[in-house]
Amino acid sequence: MRPDVHRSDHPQGASAVDTVTLTNTNGLMARVMTLGATLVQMHVPDRDGNATDVVLGFDSVEEYQSPKNQFFGCTTGRVANRIARGRFTLDGRTYALATNDGPNHLHGGVTRSLDKVVWNSQAQETEDGSSAALSYVSPDGEEGYPGTLSLRVIYTLTQRDELRIDYRADTDAPTPVNLTNHTYWNLAGGDRVLDHLLLLTAARYTPTDATLIPTGQILPVAGTPLDFSEPTALGARIGELAAAPTQGYDHNFVLDHGGGPLGLAARLKETTSGRTMEVLTTEPGIQLYSGNHLNGLVGKAGRTYERHGGVCLETQHFPDSVNRPDFPTVILRPGKTFTSTTIYRFAAY
Repeated sequence: MRPDVHRSDHPQGASAVDTVTLTNTNGLMARVMTLGATLVQMHVPDRDGNATDVVLGFDSVEEYQSPKNQFFGCTTGRVANRIARGRFTLDGRTYALATNDGPNHLHGGVTRSLDKVVWNSQAQETEDGSSAALSYVSPDGEEGYPGTLSLRVIYTLTQRDELRIDYRADTDAPTPVNLTNHTYWNLAGGDRVLDHLLLLTAARYTPTDATLIPTGQILPVAGTPLDFSEPTALGARIGELAAAPTQGYDHNFVLDHGGGPLGLAARLKETTSGRTMEVLTTEPGIQLYSGNHLNGLVGKAGRTYERHGGVCLETQHFPDSVNRPDFPTVILRPGKTFTSTTIYRFAAY
């Protein structure tokens, strides 16, 4: 079904923001915004065929641009997640980035990170379904990163009830790249997600220090609150992490398939509605974040997003990989192309 494009009213002199609506014949609908290459809505039927928006967010562009936006639905980068002390050394040169998460750099920076810029868009109908192709050129030195980086993110809503996100990036100088989507999911469209059942295909995780920077170890999840090898309610053991630096789940898991070929990373299920979402990815890791800092934020239609009101499943390379040569590399060099695919597959039982 052909995508629909809507241009939001915007203050004079500001970049226009488009929203592209993607639909399929099974009643699913996604809306993607060019500000931050952001997923702003995802409507999914329940077992009775009633569709509900299952992502958290806002009703206006201005709210997405406000300080209360906690990366809702956006494309994060150039480097998603954390870089220790906002510094890294590449080919003998040290680069300094913004420290916007305590002593560390988080999700690409402060003013010109990928979630805060307006991307170009092209809506099209493909063999797989309706899609929105978003592109942005990040100039050399933007947010402190080296190299001019040409980026493309394509959202496709397929007739197989999948929202597919394909990432591509090319550079003219060596630079780190780690892209992800930061949607907060709530498959009930309700208040909290602690009763959602989660399975992760990850027997190991990367433990962190008190500032959530990996120590370099890779340890088993068995015997910890991080063991989701069998479907387990998000709230079943989250209390054991209440006094931890994460204040809940905010952990990187090492996927069993190791990245490369597309493989299952997670399965999320909400039993009242029957909605299920599978996450497949080519990435080697996934960050589980349980919305620990929502704390009464007002979002769509005046809804209050309480703590644990949504869950993020961020497919990625590991945090601080740019400073960890033993982790899978995030360095992109000229002549090479960064590619990554993540699929969110929906069903209802």
